[in-house]
Amino acid sequence: MKNVNSEFRFSSRNDIIYKTSELGSNTQNTGKVEPHKMALAMENDALVKVYNKQTDAWKFVKKDLSYSKQLTTIEETLTRFGLLKNEIRVYMYLARAGEKKAGEIAESISLHRTETYRILRDLERKGIVFSIFEKPLKFTAVPLDKAIDLLVDAQKIKIKLLEQEKISLVELWQSMPQPKVENTKKELFQMLEGEQQILMKANELLEKTEKKFEIFASADYLSELYYNDFSDKLKSQADKVAVTLVTDTSLKSAYFLGQMQWLSESHKIADEQNLPCFMITDDKEVLIAFHEKDNERDEDVKKKYRTIAIWTNYSALVNTLQMLFGKLAQE
Repeated sequence: MKNVNSEFRFSSRNDIIYKTSELGSNTQNTGKVEPHKMALAMENDALVKVYNKQTDAWKFVKKDLSYSKQLTTIEETLTRFGLLKNEIRVYMYLARAGEKKAGEIAESISLHRTETYRILRDLERKGIVFSIFEKPLKFTAVPLDKAIDLLVDAQKIKIKLLEQEKISLVELWQSMPQPKVENTKKELFQMLEGEQQILMKANELLEKTEKKFEIFASADYLSELYYNDFSDKLKSQADKVAVTLVTDTSLKSAYFLGQMQWLSESHKIADEQNLPCFMITDDKEVLIAFHEKDNERDEDVKKKYRTIAIWTNYSALVNTLQMLFGKLAQE
């Protein structure tokens, strides 16, 4: 029998190989492994089942899980740059494997060859994959750091174009007849998800504040506000409005307070760490942020939270949080 290990890239010293003759006549007709052996292959997704027509053999190959966490992190990050799931798979395979033919790529990551060609052309247009002028045609990927630079530049160009179109779109909108709408105050609320969206809303509240801006933020929330430069905007606004911060008694909070010396006369300490972060502007609007644990992640992966928030001008809730803030500030 041929050396099967040379046929597959997922080879391992612990490969399990079955001849179809050993698996019974039903396997020869259906290409399926007996149930107990299939269970072995699929247990914990630790093995991959591969069939080679030339050798007439099934092979279960142990996955290399040593870098799975790092690769998962990279894949999740690349989605933020506008790449689709299969585009990421093709790019990462090429970036790690070097020059490859489209057929080799398709076989290695289990994609249809037609789809693989389409994805390669799309990645070429994005500038992160190149064709090599030789027969048979091969493809290669730019290094990850260069690919990220190119993807970031592409996003910047899109944003710039949108900004340029803003004026003309607003003028076009205003040129249209506008229906008469009663301008009465409504009590509203808005759900937000993700740090960026929540920080944008927090910045909006801070900029529109006329008299006072109050924040309760325990250590974890305070660190997010600090490292996202919200504290710098808070400092610049403190010269115009009254800013009051209440935080908890942890050493972590003490560290960040030490970095924000300008708050020395306008911060309070409360023995409370389990409340969500909230901000109140001029006793009119409130933004409440929560950390919600992402249960989809493995337990052995570093704890990850998604941040959600509620904004509202609902007077009853604003007054309730204003009373809570006053109580915390007095402790």
